[in-house]
Amino acid sequence: MIIERRSFRLGLLAGLFLFAGVIAGIVLSSRLDWMPVAGSAENAATALPPGVGPSTNFVPIVKAVTPAVVNISTTRVVKGPSGGEVPPGFMDDPFFRQFFGDEFFKRFGIPRERRENSLGSGVIVSPDGYIVTNNHVIAKADEIKILLNDKREFTGKVIGTDPKTDIAVVKIDAKDLPTVPWGDSDKLEVGEYILAIGNPFALNSTVTMGIVSAVGRANVGIADYEDFIQTDAAINPGNSGGALVNVRGELVGINTAIFSRSGGYMGIGFAVPANMTRAVMDSLVKHGKVTRGWLGVSIQEVTQNLAKQFGLDEAKGALVSEVLPDSPAAAAGLRSGDVIVGFDGKAVDSPTLLRNMVAQTPIGRSARVEVLRDGKRQTLSVKIAEQPKEIAQGDGEEEGETAPKTALAGLELRNLTPEIANQLGLKPGASGVVVTAVAPDSSAAAAGVEPGDVIMEINRQPVKSINDVKRLSEKLGKNESALLLVNRRGGKLFLVVKP
Repeated sequence: MIIERRSFRLGLLAGLFLFAGVIAGIVLSSRLDWMPVAGSAENAATALPPGVGPSTNFVPIVKAVTPAVVNISTTRVVKGPSGGEVPPGFMDDPFFRQFFGDEFFKRFGIPRERRENSLGSGVIVSPDGYIVTNNHVIAKADEIKILLNDKREFTGKVIGTDPKTDIAVVKIDAKDLPTVPWGDSDKLEVGEYILAIGNPFALNSTVTMGIVSAVGRANVGIADYEDFIQTDAAINPGNSGGALVNVRGELVGINTAIFSRSGGYMGIGFAVPANMTRAVMDSLVKHGKVTRGWLGVSIQEVTQNLAKQFGLDEAKGALVSEVLPDSPAAAAGLRSGDVIVGFDGKAVDSPTLLRNMVAQTPIGRSARVEVLRDGKRQTLSVKIAEQPKEIAQGDGEEEGETAPKTALAGLELRNLTPEIANQLGLKPGASGVVVTAVAPDSSAAAAGVEPGDVIMEINRQPVKSINDVKRLSEKLGKNESALLLVNRRGGKLFLVVKP
């Protein structure tokens, strides 16, 4: 009886503790805004793309897309040894060959020529044999072999290449080939499921899955025109040129590169967006080259400091540092100091985005350019032209005088003479003050001012001589920043020097 009462009391006590713990857990969870790890079926469904659930089977997508992803193997003949025994080109030197001849190479086993092989991937985008791949996959190749998923092999012909986007188009002589339909890469959203299909390490038809980690990645250093899709789908050597497809089996990108410290997959891969790829391909097929739109301005990023100087609420847009003469921008009335915030109805957040937009605009088309000028929004109409080929590539003061003790302290300056302008490669008639030295610990150095820069303006006021620098510097408050317009090796840019 005593044992039963004790058992009852212990059970009651345990129940009270358990109940109290549950209540405490609920209260604590509500205060910390914790969410269940698993979540409800409703929550799980809303976190996935339309038509994708926790038990989604990607088999139908893979079966539809894989036949159109091909293996590309290239061969090129390289003159000279591979081990670096003789400097490159040395064996072809007439003097070397005169004294040593072919017997030297035979005796020491040094090949006059060697064959290099490489592997990559490609995507068939038309039934008559057009294949999109990366430029670096087929660059300098003497022979291109295309192996289809059904084991048929063809010889590929290069239709055109574009190193600036790392895209190339190859053609094979075949009909009724399987293809991957184009998708709209502009509609991709971070978090979407995607599949990467290619031939890593010569393992044909390898499929990996991941999500879109980011869009619009630029300044990666892979190509001149960058607008990469970043993904965590496993991409390895040999995947280059392969397909990046969405859950509808549409081609949204061409796998191009990985970020890696080991040479293998580390969770960061990049793909050229399908819209950019398609525009490049169409131009290569129709014209044999890529024609790009041209605005005729030098632009730079809007930093927080520049945003304050130009009265902007956000550090967004593309700041026009120079308008080239006889350019579409000059004809439309764009000015140095304008901040481009919109192009053809789309927001411009960065110079890279604007550059890509202009490049993909058809030649001769009029585009609406939205600018902020002196705090007011204006819309200008600019007729886009084809990018030019060359673009596709003293008053008695002491010389070496130091700037006044303001934000410009630490600069050594001298007046710009015709001789100095010629040495700096500037156009005749250029004016300003040359920076001859910059103190390493100065504000100007932190702002990016370099020796050889020619200061043309201070706070939007023209600078013709060191006297102008003195006069304008005296107007600066002790804690006031200076907005400089400088000419650097023929190009103009704005810099903000904080005191």
